[in-house]
Amino acid sequence: MEFFWDPIKLLLATAKDVLPVLGLLIVFQTVVLKRPLPKPGRIIFGFVLVLVGMACFLGGLDLALFPVGRAMALQLSGNVQNTSSWAAYGWIYLFAFLVGFSTTIAEPSLIAVAHKAEEASYRAVSSMGLRIAVAIGVAVGITLGTFRIVTGTPLYIYILFGYIVVAIQTYFAPRMIIPLAYDSGGVTTSTVTVPLVAALGLGLASNVPGRSPVLDGFGLIAFASLFPIISVLGYAQLAQWMVRRRNRTH
Repeated sequence: MEFFWDPIKLLLATAKDVLPVLGLLIVFQTVVLKRPLPKPGRIIFGFVLVLVGMACFLGGLDLALFPVGRAMALQLSGNVQNTSSWAAYGWIYLFAFLVGFSTTIAEPSLIAVAHKAEEASYRAVSSMGLRIAVAIGVAVGITLGTFRIVTGTPLYIYILFGYIVVAIQTYFAPRMIIPLAYDSGGVTTSTVTVPLVAALGLGLASNVPGRSPVLDGFGLIAFASLFPIISVLGYAQLAQWMVRRRNRTH
């Protein structure tokens, strides 16, 4: 019976989150705008699809992505012989880098934003180049975040230093790329990246001696949001420097 009842509970829990949004849209459409709903049957059917899709997605997270990410972190860190020395966790750093890069490249929201950026800039911004720059930023950020968990250093030091770097880059970066770079940090924290990264942090903090899952296991998402801004700004600055150098040679 658990197989049949758990999805129903999940569907009801998801409905509590989705139905207020539907209610808000209907109220504004009928009360504030004072206009009937366009194609109400289609809208209701679409929300039913959203409801079922979100419930299936959340169930998939619990059944697959969270357990896989946590198990990988536990197994990799479990191979280290009861030590908190940062140098002993090389495989963890490599795994974190590869997870960050691969999940970001496959992130649907990033793909959509990259394509729109390429269209809006008339191909001045490369869709694949932007995706790779963001993926490298996430990979480096998550790797540094796992290093923070292993060493137990305060989170605010990394975040403060990172935003100082972003502020300096923003001053020198091309104006066209700045809004896109800041948005790139937000699109990385979406459906594919967040579950694996969160599970990786919790699993690693649970297995490193002297670390608390509550105090040390969270924070990787902040790295995944911050470092893509740095990498995209750096990508634009590098491209700008190469263009200037090419013009000087000619």
